[in-house]
Amino acid sequence: MSTLPLVRRFPALARVPHVALGHFPTPVQCVELGGERPMGELWIKRDDLTASPFGGNKVRALEFLLAGLAPGEVVLTAGGEGSTHVLTTAAYVRELGGTTRAVRWKHDMNPSAIRVAERARAICASVVTASGPMIGLARAHAARGREVRWIPPGGTSPLGMLGHVNAALELAEQVARGEMPAPARVVLPVGSGGTAAGLALGLGIAGMRTVIVGARVAPRIAAGRMRVLSLARQARRYLERLSGERIPGVDGGRLEIIHSVYAGAYGRALPGAETQAERLNRATGLDLDGTYSAKAFSAASSLASQRGDCTLFWLTFDGRIA
Repeated sequence: MSTLPLVRRFPALARVPHVALGHFPTPVQCVELGGERPMGELWIKRDDLTASPFGGNKVRALEFLLAGLAPGEVVLTAGGEGSTHVLTTAAYVRELGGTTRAVRWKHDMNPSAIRVAERARAICASVVTASGPMIGLARAHAARGREVRWIPPGGTSPLGMLGHVNAALELAEQVARGEMPAPARVVLPVGSGGTAAGLALGLGIAGMRTVIVGARVAPRIAAGRMRVLSLARQARRYLERLSGERIPGVDGGRLEIIHSVYAGAYGRALPGAETQAERLNRATGLDLDGTYSAKAFSAASSLASQRGDCTLFWLTFDGRIA
């Protein structure tokens, strides 16, 4: 824990249970897509490299949410049928000697979501499929018991968001070391909202004036601006209790949500995003998924082409998963 930027900033957090699953800091990388030169620079934060056998942004939250997991312990989580959160949770629960029960709900599927769903079913001890999120969450809460550890969808809780606050402080240190310029904006997908909220809080703590730009990939009730700001407030209050320090709130003017990439349904592919994903793959070899990262990268590449500053795309998806 002493090596985490979060603990160096708030020493009292050294007592918070934590399990090391990932390899940090994840690198930052400047990208040239070819074709017409954009006005500004486009960089990528490589959270696909958080861990092995596969990473992604969920690993950061799971380092707190799975701390102290005992061999044989049962974990219950929930998410969409093609949820990378469910798959990642099940994989690391198994690595720690536990078993995972999952409640999933149906939604529009794309090729990467189908592969993720198949892998998760093979790893989970049991999978219950519901017709929609509300029914799925009701079933998940009905299955909770005192002997079962509950991990909410996306790992989005004040405890889980500590991992993303730490990620923002990690980025601030990379900027301070000169590994990349200070980004004018960080673009990432917003589903359950925990990553965006944690990053917004952490960048504020670091004193960076970077704007968080969330590319909404889920319904507004789960991924809207007010939801993300509410999560950031919850994380701030939690961090204040743990650290004993006063922490400034997130500046609402530094959080934007882009709605144009949603495509009308969770998991539904966005026309045009596949083309941008293919451009990135040709330039870097990186793979994106149709549910989250391809939509967010479409927004990031568009902003980089229009703005004469630095745009950082936060890659939350690991192509090894699918």
